[in-house]
Amino acid sequence: MVQGQTMTNLFLQLILMLFAILVAAELFTNALEHLGDKLGISEGVTGSIFAAVGTALPETMVPLLALFAGTTNVGVNEEIGVGAILGAPLMLSTLSTCLMALSILRRRGTSGRVQPERTGFVRDLNFFLCAFALAAAAMYIPQKARYVRGVFSFALVLTYFVYILLTLRASEKLVEEGHGTEADEKMFLSRLGLPLNLLAIVIQLGIGLALLVYGAKGFIHSVEGLSHFLGISALLLSLLIIPIATELPEKVNSILWIRRDKDTLAFGNITGAMVFQGTLLPAIGIMLTPWQPRIEVLTGILVTLIAAAWLRVNARSGGLPVWTMLISGGLYAVFMMITLVR
Repeated sequence: MVQGQTMTNLFLQLILMLFAILVAAELFTNALEHLGDKLGISEGVTGSIFAAVGTALPETMVPLLALFAGTTNVGVNEEIGVGAILGAPLMLSTLSTCLMALSILRRRGTSGRVQPERTGFVRDLNFFLCAFALAAAAMYIPQKARYVRGVFSFALVLTYFVYILLTLRASEKLVEEGHGTEADEKMFLSRLGLPLNLLAIVIQLGIGLALLVYGAKGFIHSVEGLSHFLGISALLLSLLIIPIATELPEKVNSILWIRRDKDTLAFGNITGAMVFQGTLLPAIGIMLTPWQPRIEVLTGILVTLIAAAWLRVNARSGGLPVWTMLISGGLYAVFMMITLVR
């Protein structure tokens, strides 16, 4: 009875954290749209940098809090950290992409097209594929060779810095071509009577950040408890469960955007988060965790690279066919089958 009650409490905590993450995502994207509109920047910058970094905070906070402020079990903390770092881009490139396709399947059909701004879409995927392959190669560097690992880590941080510069540089031209960010809905705090200015936007972003930290911290303890009761390693559980939950902001926001025909914002949110999670987070993992090529980890990396490459190959000038996005969901099913069978 005690065990059942504990399991019930853990699941209730998970639901509470999900709710906090969803509310935080709404606050973030709403404020970010207004920030992009007020600053006069492109949808590519708003989606790939602002929205991507903002909604990627849950999965960013999980490994960071696990490594720096987790439980007393260092091994479990490291497994949660690695699983959260690598599971996030896997989820985005497969399941999230498929869910977007399903949300517009009736309206656009399998032969329909999704048309994000192509130069930014291709740039995001190119950067992610190079960075994630580099992060995978770092797993074969012995833990003793800390200087070599440091070089890999620095290269990933530098990659993201270059990515931001190129994305910002392209913004002005894209705005001139009609790809500027437009906020369609009134900002939440403005509905409460606050003026629509940068201070109000920052306040709303801060509230969202506080909720994200709260949700991420709760997830760490819930995952450790569930892994104990279910007899599953924290690494495997964090590969499968944490990304599904922490990627909800990207999933929900991108689905909302794509259903409103804002394809650039929808995919920028996904691919921009993939670049963020494929550079800065692995850079942390390389230096602060064992970062070893375990079979479940390598399986996830391989599926992620295949999924991202699949999207890149099909990024044609006429747009991305909806049916290709559905295939991404099949790749996630393959990963689940292989992992659970093992």
